[in-house]
Amino acid sequence: MKRIRLIFPVLMLFCLSLSGCGYNTIQQNDEAVIAAWGDVEASYQRRADLIPNLVEVVKGYAAHEKETLTAVTEARAKVGQLKLGADVVNNPEALAQFQSAQGGLSSALSRLMVVVEQYPDLKANQNFRDLQHQLEGTENRINVARVRYNETVKVFNTSIRTFPNNLTNNFLLKLPRREPFKAEAGAEAAPKVKF
Repeated sequence: MKRIRLIFPVLMLFCLSLSGCGYNTIQQNDEAVIAAWGDVEASYQRRADLIPNLVEVVKGYAAHEKETLTAVTEARAKVGQLKLGADVVNNPEALAQFQSAQGGLSSALSRLMVVVEQYPDLKANQNFRDLQHQLEGTENRINVARVRYNETVKVFNTSIRTFPNNLTNNFLLKLPRREPFKAEAGAEAAPKVKF
């Protein structure tokens, strides 16, 4: 009976000491590190998914505007190459050529007018600005995710290195210290977007 009376307080003391050993805290911090890294990966995935699609949309719209302006310029040049004189009226081939050139210019101008009516200012410039804003926003999201990851790693590393949690980690969990995010070599140079 005396033995039970001695063992019971020892067991209670042991159980109370386990509650302060930091086991749960270390586990929670480990999960937080994993979740924070997932956020970093999600931000990188967003960039990988979004940027090429945005670039293609901008390129497509810029190409449409370029095609319209090129068509107007070429049609105008064709009209300018024709020699006008009184003999055009008497020459059916020259008249057909003149009418064809004028029709091409009219067609190109009408396409340009449709673009101008729908979009009073040509939109490629705005699309490039939107792309720039999307790039900036994506890079900011990635940076925020990296900073949060590093903060979470700091909390985790502190929790496994301070007493008494370090004893729990050394004897029970054996979790390694986590590395914070570090910039890659050459990261000081801004990424280049080519069109």
